[in-house]
Amino acid sequence: MTEMIAGPGMSPLEFLAVLAAVALVAARWSPAGARRPLALAAAATAVSAGALLAVLGLRWQLVPVLAGAALALPSAVLPLLRRRTGPPPRRARRWPALLGSAACIGLVAAGAGAAWALPVPVFPDPTGPHEVGTAVVQWDDPDRPETATPDPGDRRTVVVQLWYPARRGPADTGRAAKAQYLGRTPQEARTVAHGLAGYLGAPGFLLDGLPRARTNAVPGAAVVQGGGRFPLVLFSPGLGGVRTQNTAWAEELAGRGYVVAALDHPYDSAAVVLADGRTVRTRIAATGDEAEDARRSARWTAVRAADLRFVLTQLGRVDRGEIPGPARGMTGRLDTGRAAATGHSLGGAAALQAARQDPRFAAVIDLDGYPHGPASRPLRQPVLALTQSVGPGTDPDYIPRLTRVLELGTAPGYRLTVPGTAHLSFTDAPLYLPPVPSLVGSLDRASGLRITAGASAAFLDHTLRGAPGDLAGLLSAYGDLTVHRPDDGRPGGSPPTTPPGGLPEAVMGPAARRPPQSS
Repeated sequence: MTEMIAGPGMSPLEFLAVLAAVALVAARWSPAGARRPLALAAAATAVSAGALLAVLGLRWQLVPVLAGAALALPSAVLPLLRRRTGPPPRRARRWPALLGSAACIGLVAAGAGAAWALPVPVFPDPTGPHEVGTAVVQWDDPDRPETATPDPGDRRTVVVQLWYPARRGPADTGRAAKAQYLGRTPQEARTVAHGLAGYLGAPGFLLDGLPRARTNAVPGAAVVQGGGRFPLVLFSPGLGGVRTQNTAWAEELAGRGYVVAALDHPYDSAAVVLADGRTVRTRIAATGDEAEDARRSARWTAVRAADLRFVLTQLGRVDRGEIPGPARGMTGRLDTGRAAATGHSLGGAAALQAARQDPRFAAVIDLDGYPHGPASRPLRQPVLALTQSVGPGTDPDYIPRLTRVLELGTAPGYRLTVPGTAHLSFTDAPLYLPPVPSLVGSLDRASGLRITAGASAAFLDHTLRGAPGDLAGLLSAYGDLTVHRPDDGRPGGSPPTTPPGGLPEAVMGPAARRPPQSS
């Protein structure tokens, strides 16, 4: 009774409570022959469902539903009881009764609408051939001081969650074995959910559905046997984001044979629960001064890039057996020679910078991230940049700066603009936030996830696994594609040529059939 019905955004028990509340209101206006059985059945169902929800954990969205049921209960049931013990009561005036029923229906509709708008997320099943395991590890970097605290003895700490191809086992099939979203424990998940809500300036209860969600990964499952060594995908979340913000994306890649390592950046991520139980909350805040905020963004980007490089080093040590792996069978299975730096928003900027600084990264994916920090040095790795449709009125500097970064590269750069998306479309947010286009785009709840994962997998298969085929053709199926190919005669690459009055030669996809947007 706790699994979610994806459309209504409610569990079967919650859905039953809504139906019972509606039936209680309807019973008052039903034909005389049906009034008694309908009222008694609806009353018994509403009371039972309310009691069970109170025991199992009541979401705030169901409070108005139960309030509407409670208001409708006396007018539906008491007249039936009075008829057995005394004379029939005088019927209430029609208009007051109609207004009362309308108020009850309004409460029920408000609760059901809130449950639909802010549901417990239901994660799509990975399409790859492998089961998915997950594990969390915390690593301290003895060579880097923690710059966010005044104590010179503090060392930089990162918390990393891995998703990886897992061995199928009897314990992996039950719903109870699946990993909780946002945290290793219910308490950690609640802490992170409240941290995210607070970072958004919303009350903590608003995201109380997130700790109830279960993902597709099995905690601590053994790594799948056979298949050689797995390419690595390191991920940095957005500003204030957390390591789990792209769980659906990570599970899809892990099911296809990648090991994904997503980072929590303490003092930057909204809330990070450390191994000793401490919760580290973000200390990042905008000043309102554009120049100062740009300097801070560049500094945070540099810290995140160093975190990514450190985690890649640690994964190499796990592969060599120098430090314990977070899951059984991981030693000798991590291919650090085939690693990609990836990230969303500020994490995308960190991925670009980490790859620019560290040749161990063989590819880069930037999910709608503005390139902060120095951009004059060319990237030598192929880059995939997924963006929303950005015009000069949205952010006039974003696309020109991103284009400059891609033009400087000595390997092909791919900019994929995905129609119908917003900044959060490239994360798990469409699964649990209201479907407001400016917030999560105009696609349905799962389409943005499928596009992000599909384009990422096509790019990674080509760059890390050497998959044959036309990568540009594959990527153009997901949106409007611009390819920046380096010119062998010019160090640092060159922009695509543009024929007079036409689109660049390297523009593909639906945009090639209409005038280009200014940017």
